[in-house]
Amino acid sequence: RGRPALMAEALGANSTLNLPLAPPPGALPRRLHFSLFVPALNPVFNLKEKGEDDAVARLILSFDGDRSKAWKARDHIVSELSGLIAGKPLPYASIMYVWDNRYPAGSVIPNPYTERIKQIVVESGPQRLNQWVDFDRDIEADFRLAFGEAPGPMVGLGLMTDSNNSGAPVTAWYG
Repeated sequence: RGRPALMAEALGANSTLNLPLAPPPGALPRRLHFSLFVPALNPVFNLKEKGEDDAVARLILSFDGDRSKAWKARDHIVSELSGLIAGKPLPYASIMYVWDNRYPAGSVIPNPYTERIKQIVVESGPQRLNQWVDFDRDIEADFRLAFGEAPGPMVGLGLMTDSNNSGAPVTAWYG
């Protein structure tokens, strides 16, 4: 659709691409530039509710940090479960940039399963569906907004189109 992009489709599943990063110490990119093309949203998705927290488009940044400082017992349990199910523990913290149907742009929404994942709504509603929407984010400012502290090293980048709870067909392009 006019630019290099990755297309993700999901039907009652997650379509996910994860890229582990091994940055040199102190190397945190200042800005993140990305684009989303979303043809349709699903009104039943609700980022705050377990079992309804699907999203058509998520861009995920994962960070390392001191787990003894901010993690609660529940976070350690969720991380262990993640290790058993997905083969890797949760990172110290993650930001998910999300196009949502319900919450306004700028909302910071905790993941319903762990406080160590925060979802930042970058676009809301259907007004800009079926067109490329460009984003320019300040990574450190977003991390501070979500977690109230400076970020550690960024250790992962991911894309996820998700309908495992609703079973709905969803599609997104990531540029």
